[in-house]
Amino acid sequence: MPLALLALAVGAFGIGTTEFVMMGLLPDVAADLHIAIPTAGHLVSAYALGVVIGAPLLAAVTARMSRRKVLIGLMALFVAGNALSALAPDNNWLLAARFLSGLPHGAFFGVGAVVATTMVAPERKARSVSLMFLGLTVANVVGVPVATLMGQHLGWRATFLGVSAIGLAAIASLALLIPHDHAHAPATGVRGELAALRSLPVWLALGTTVAGFGALFAAYSYITPMLTDAAGYTGSSVTPLLALFGVGATAGNLLGGRLADHWLRGTLFGGLTSLVAVLVSFPVLMNTQGTAAVAVILLGTAAFVTGSPLQLMVMEKASAAPSLASSANQAAFNLANAGGAWIGGLALAAGFGATSPAVAGAGLAVLGLGVAAAAAVVDRRRVAPQTARERIVATHVPQESEAVRS
Repeated sequence: MPLALLALAVGAFGIGTTEFVMMGLLPDVAADLHIAIPTAGHLVSAYALGVVIGAPLLAAVTARMSRRKVLIGLMALFVAGNALSALAPDNNWLLAARFLSGLPHGAFFGVGAVVATTMVAPERKARSVSLMFLGLTVANVVGVPVATLMGQHLGWRATFLGVSAIGLAAIASLALLIPHDHAHAPATGVRGELAALRSLPVWLALGTTVAGFGALFAAYSYITPMLTDAAGYTGSSVTPLLALFGVGATAGNLLGGRLADHWLRGTLFGGLTSLVAVLVSFPVLMNTQGTAAVAVILLGTAAFVTGSPLQLMVMEKASAAPSLASSANQAAFNLANAGGAWIGGLALAAGFGATSPAVAGAGLAVLGLGVAAAAAVVDRRRVAPQTARERIVATHVPQESEAVRS
């Protein structure tokens, strides 16, 4: 695997850290800015909104630029957003800065995935994507806990300055390690990228992302009350358990990348099926502390097995212009975050119990399997006419005689 993938992973590590660290810093931010914690929670939504808007917008606007310059520019925007977050004088300024920080998120992963797959052999494409996403999953194991501790001891502003420093390191890595082959503008422009989104298979792949990762966030958004109310953990024990989720996500990401290079659709179906099984088992696994810890690891593993296959599938369905579709998949991921949390919240508010969001998530995972199955049917129907035409052409092409071949 080329060393340039390390540069993409460093950028992903910074993005993953700033995306998830706000959850742990909400009390500190609320106290410092003299706002209520629910009001501070809008800072999480502002970042997600930036991702959803920025992913397709920036990918389309930069369609004619070299991907190397796009990646560096996106990371520079990321640094600016986090530095402004550290300097924000009040909540309104911080909301704007968090929105700005989220804008480059989806486009960076989308364009980065395209760059990663062009630097490796065809049989290693999924693995290259998983290595870039490795930065995101490791951020949950190392980056978020360390950044949270930094914010608690040095102030939340120090956390965002630290994340800005990670962004600067990513810029240096991208400039040094991304090959200059990617310094030339892609052949497709904005029209070519937009045309890729007219494909039904692309939208089915995006729908699978929304449903599949919506299943994850339906449960993960309420993992703390599950661990405290159902499994009996204390609040102070939750942070190490969330690091276990990151360990599971890292393992699932690497496993999914390796398997998808051999069997892309089979890995996707296997990951979604295992996610259904894990989520359905949550009411039982959350009965004891030991099995609850196992459940957290299994949730991360099962969910992130599907990450690389879904990203690669979207890119393959939009092979003529993959950057916009790849970035749109990141927007779909964040829509899954918001939608899954909402559906899990409905189950919890209805009084079905602390583990009910996981069961609701299982329903979303089943929906994801249904959408993936529909995509497989569409693919078979598209391939069948082409295969038939090839057979007709083959039967009408005159065969060379033995004498001519001699």
